[in-house]
Amino acid sequence: MAEPLSIAYSPCPNDTFVFHAWAHGLVPGADAPEVTFADIDVTNGLAERGELDVLKVSYAALPWVLDEYALLPCGGALGRGCGPLVLTRPELAAGPGGADLTGRTVAVPSERSTAYLLFRLWAAKAVPGGFGEIVVLPFHEIMPAVRDGRVDAGLVIHEARFTYRQYGLHRLADMGEAWEQETGLPIPLGAIIARRSLGAERLQALAGTIRDSVRQAWADPSASRAYVLAHAQEMDPAVADQHIGLYVNEFTADLGEEGYGAVRALLTRAAEEGLVPPLAPGALDL
Repeated sequence: MAEPLSIAYSPCPNDTFVFHAWAHGLVPGADAPEVTFADIDVTNGLAERGELDVLKVSYAALPWVLDEYALLPCGGALGRGCGPLVLTRPELAAGPGGADLTGRTVAVPSERSTAYLLFRLWAAKAVPGGFGEIVVLPFHEIMPAVRDGRVDAGLVIHEARFTYRQYGLHRLADMGEAWEQETGLPIPLGAIIARRSLGAERLQALAGTIRDSVRQAWADPSASRAYVLAHAQEMDPAVADQHIGLYVNEFTADLGEEGYGAVRALLTRAAEEGLVPPLAPGALDL
């Protein structure tokens, strides 16, 4: 019998929804997983150190890990209308030109996150004077830090799209909206990767397991409800449902040609700006 696969993903509703069936032994014939919950900044670091078999990471982290890990064509987060937001306090956004981030302190969830990469590509044009200090915070701490004046602005992800007004914050810019307007492509956010040393046959089987887990979640959303809410950090159930509806979509079941095209476009543009190492030919192949 195969050893359990070690996997790390976030406690966010999209991940717990996607992986519920697999994590609970409900996918026939699937390898048993040993699950670790971790913030995206942590999983990016785990991948760079090669510490686990399967991980949810930022697409922006791929150039540093694809020698050891393969990108799986399913299970991740990529879509439209789901990009990171830049938030400020209303008083900083006042004035005809809105907030000027020149020299401002900005909190981000990870310097290897896709959110930060999209922010850097956006800021190269929108903040020609250059922003100030970057502070890395767990994503759930960013909005309180902006509200309380500990940072000037925050780059937020996940359910913050639905809840930032509760913190009295102003949306300065939508990174996904800027990306879609410029490229016409969906927004790559989080990827699922697995050790190449597992071998091609097991990687293909693993992709099949994750697809089956996604399809089971769609077929019976109520089955994962308790698991999702138990890990959703006191999130309102209605917000959890919005979160799942936004981030779990056709690209979660299969990236397809358009999904892979979006990933290549993001990492190619970022490499041209010197923000990430260039991808080797075939680096995104399974």
